[in-house]
Amino acid sequence: MPKAAASPNAGLLSNIRVIESSLLGPGHVATFFADLGADVIKVESPQGDYIRQMTWPIIDGVSLLHLHTHRGKRSITLNLKNEEGVALYKELVRDADVVVEAQKPGALASFGLGFDVLRQINPKLVFATLSGYGSTGPYRDMPSHGIAYDTWAGIVQPVVDDDGFCRIPPTMPNVGINVGPMIAAMGILAGILKARETGEGCEMEFAQSDAAAYMDWYRIESERAYLRPEDEVTGNPADNFERRPAGLAGMWEGVRYQMYEASDGHVLFMASEQVFWRNFCQGVDRMDLFERWPGSKYADHAKGNTELQRELQTIFTTKTCQEWLAFSEEHVTTIAPVNTPANIGDDPQFQHRMGFYPTNALGCEQLPLPAFVNGEPLPCPTKAPTVGEHTEEIMAEIGKSEADIAALRDSGAFG
Repeated sequence: MPKAAASPNAGLLSNIRVIESSLLGPGHVATFFADLGADVIKVESPQGDYIRQMTWPIIDGVSLLHLHTHRGKRSITLNLKNEEGVALYKELVRDADVVVEAQKPGALASFGLGFDVLRQINPKLVFATLSGYGSTGPYRDMPSHGIAYDTWAGIVQPVVDDDGFCRIPPTMPNVGINVGPMIAAMGILAGILKARETGEGCEMEFAQSDAAAYMDWYRIESERAYLRPEDEVTGNPADNFERRPAGLAGMWEGVRYQMYEASDGHVLFMASEQVFWRNFCQGVDRMDLFERWPGSKYADHAKGNTELQRELQTIFTTKTCQEWLAFSEEHVTTIAPVNTPANIGDDPQFQHRMGFYPTNALGCEQLPLPAFVNGEPLPCPTKAPTVGEHTEEIMAEIGKSEADIAALRDSGAFG
């Protein structure tokens, strides 16, 4: 099967073809490939991926989840309960680099399209499965999605409302569902490189739960380290070697590393290194603070020093957020913006480097993959496809005539 002609989103991976069989968020694994110019063919059941109706917001009848996750891809419908549909899937795989099974492990094998079969057709094939809890272990077959992987990894904890009901916290990072596909994409690229070098493909599998735990390595590994005796594992010298809670939980009592309210919002102050703390005190003409509390050379957050915290609280209210950022640059100290998902689009750094893909191109404003090639951002991908939008186009690419396509449609190969 020849590669498709260069499209408007052709880029670094324009010589790679991905066959994607996915449901819901795990399909994001191939979005990274599409954003970088690969030809990603999403093979859907005749009913289509119900991601188009999943969660909110719904934009002109289609979910944002679909518009973002499947941008830059082409869609074909195949009835894999039909022999001709299965045969067409094999034809697609013949010259592909990757098959992505982004759903329940073994889904493709149940249709006779497992790696053992497909590698006979294409020895260089990289076959990658991305699922919730992975292809092995006691949770392998448990249905799951969304934040399940973050609760499993210990990242998201319940909160209790005023009526005593347990609630999902109102803000959370959505780590597993996003980082799982990213780790899988990196692994798949490594598999492609090896296959092109050796002529031999491989089978890979990834779990969104694993990814959530991996990305929280600092806290998890800290907890494991704290299982060892205190004469072997201590806290930081700046804290008199007292063990702090694992990870950023230990920042709660921080003073020189803390959020402060400015006159029109909040900023993050990060002068935990002595040189940055000195520069700050000089800049606000308060060297008395440095002389009284000089701190240690590194990683000194002035933990629990509420007297100093009140002084800083008063100081930070004297300027706007933008004035503090300018101050940070002028005096070489560490102050950062504190944005929200609602206002980050107004941030000048965001506008300069990222911005949004426009609604008229993708159906809604969307964030680009933040990568620059020779100083230029990546081209805007194409809009996420409707169900089976490219079926006839792709069939023509594998040599099917109009009569062939009509016969296949009549046979039920497309559903």
